[in-house]
Amino acid sequence: MVERTFPVLQVALDLIQLDRAVQIAREAIEGGADWLEAGTPLIKSEGMDAVRRLRSEFPGAYIVADMKTADLGAAEVEMAARAGANAVAMLGAADGSTVEEALKTAARFGVDLQVDLLGIADVEGRVGALEPLGVRRFCYHVGVDQQMRAQRPFEGLEALRRITGAELAVAGGLNSETAAEAVASGADIVIVGGAIIKSRDVAAATSDVASAMRSGKAVPSEHYRRYDGAAIVEAFTKVSTPNVADAMQKAGGMVGILPHIRPGRKMAGPAVTVRTIDGDWAKPIEAIDVASPGEVIVIDAGGGTTAIWGELASWSCLEKGIAGVVIDGAARDIPDVIEMDFPLFSRHLNPVAGDPKGHGEIGSTITCGGVKVRPGDWIVGDGTGVIVVPREAAVEMANRSLDVLERENRIREEIQRGSTLSRVLELERWEVRR
Repeated sequence: MVERTFPVLQVALDLIQLDRAVQIAREAIEGGADWLEAGTPLIKSEGMDAVRRLRSEFPGAYIVADMKTADLGAAEVEMAARAGANAVAMLGAADGSTVEEALKTAARFGVDLQVDLLGIADVEGRVGALEPLGVRRFCYHVGVDQQMRAQRPFEGLEALRRITGAELAVAGGLNSETAAEAVASGADIVIVGGAIIKSRDVAAATSDVASAMRSGKAVPSEHYRRYDGAAIVEAFTKVSTPNVADAMQKAGGMVGILPHIRPGRKMAGPAVTVRTIDGDWAKPIEAIDVASPGEVIVIDAGGGTTAIWGELASWSCLEKGIAGVVIDGAARDIPDVIEMDFPLFSRHLNPVAGDPKGHGEIGSTITCGGVKVRPGDWIVGDGTGVIVVPREAAVEMANRSLDVLERENRIREEIQRGSTLSRVLELERWEVRR
């Protein structure tokens, strides 16, 4: 193992546009990055030109080519080495013969080989099998999709540190709040991607991570993730419903349900479901007593046009701490409800109210705005509309929504520096050619 006087910060350039990657790399080095990684998305998008360009732009930098090689170990290591990489990352799941060929070629070209343990169930067993082949650097890696489901790398990293003297890299949603913990858990190399490359100020974000690594003290980060119930509410009220829709791959948006809220007002909480008929407001009002603070009452009134909700019901919710109400039907007293700052969404407006007849039920699966809603599904609303997040996916979608927002923030920063959306995203290059 190569001795180091302090841990190494490796910045993963997980983008698909090379010009953006170079710009961000330059800012990261300014902020104190030790190594640059040509991330897998960048290599898949740009090929070895990504490594060549980084080598040309940063001739003195240590560059890692994250090839994620699974076969043809010799060929892929040689490609990356000839392009200017100092290290090549391959998959630990590759066959032993592939690892051996990669090691031979790495030695021939004088580059380091890094074995990524992503997706391996028996990490310790695999390290035990690969070390005798000559592997001297491993990466304990919790992938992005795993991160979105609240998996963290530290426990596995600590276990790995206990059994090996090899260099250990760690990757998995790290930032300035968790980098110190990564080092304390045994990491020699801390790999940070999103928390740096999605930042409005890349140099400052890099500096914060480097400071945390070397001081052993966490530094507050805008990209920090928590995984309890309160954090889900916090995440969903930071993002917009379009962010959530993008995170859910265009699913979950209620159609025709309109917001009656102040500008900037947001709503998020688990659903209490109600089914009623047009004009019958008995069950919707009874649901106020059933709902707990922080929940959202969602009412299927069949798209009816007679009001089943108004000012007094909204006051009852506000006093109890109900997060909001969504109605596939009609509401009234809208100016008063907006004035009291209570989140209300409905399909129709009508000053004429119905009568309490008691039809329907509370707590069953309903349809609202064309979307199925179960009790406990998360309801997110803002000035654009309402979106439904399945309850079992709430943590993941909260994290993915934050990821969408952070990527947009970085793009917005680049536009404000004088670029345009088309140029940032290189739209003409990515248009489908027929």
